[in-house]
Amino acid sequence: MKKRTIGNFLLCFFGIIGVIALASIGPFTQNEQFHAFGDNRNIFNVPNFWNVISNLPFIIVGILGVYKYRRIQKEKVQYLIFFMGILLTGIGSIYYHLQPDNYTLIWDRLPMTIVFMSMFSIVISEFVSKKLGEVLFPILLILGIFSVILWILGEPQDLRLYGFVQFYPMLAIPIILIFFKSRFTHSSSYWFLLLTYAIAKSLEYYDVELYGVLKYISGHSLKHIIAGVGLYYILNAYNKRKLIIE
Repeated sequence: MKKRTIGNFLLCFFGIIGVIALASIGPFTQNEQFHAFGDNRNIFNVPNFWNVISNLPFIIVGILGVYKYRRIQKEKVQYLIFFMGILLTGIGSIYYHLQPDNYTLIWDRLPMTIVFMSMFSIVISEFVSKKLGEVLFPILLILGIFSVILWILGEPQDLRLYGFVQFYPMLAIPIILIFFKSRFTHSSSYWFLLLTYAIAKSLEYYDVELYGVLKYISGHSLKHIIAGVGLYYILNAYNKRKLIIE
């Protein structure tokens, strides 16, 4: 059996399992403790200072990426929107952390879904099929944005689709990297990005505990920094890579 066939099977299998799992469990809403961060110090009259300032890597990488792909070309739109999403994530996260609640969180999560869905479509375009990735790109963007709207406007406010939008690509991308071949060099940079994402989520989970140990910075602030490092690494790979001619 060809590797691509196995890859296609696994992508469909886990996608179907994910949809069935989400449909079989009840709606789950945002826990208000989500906004209770370990480090809420006010420094220079900025509330939650380090959670705010640690978003600067997103803004820097976003600006650099938007500048690189500033000329609107069909084959580069996915990359432009990806880096615009990173820039807006930095801005939205700053806004959220200045006054954390469900409604400011909207402006953090909306651009994050743009980042996740853009990256997913980029990987599909580079490894599976250029045309398929381009066709799926607007569909994935709409799905991501809708997942946030469903969460904030739904009755009850349901996070199931948002969770699927965030975590299915993180499962699907490794499958694609293993079973499909990239059209570009430096494709291993996606593994580094996935590693930094996993580390960032772990830092987020142990936010309070890490702040208790480190005293000066929390897990959530470190999450922003590590994620920014991963995104800069992928931007650097985009600058260096070349199209593979077969």
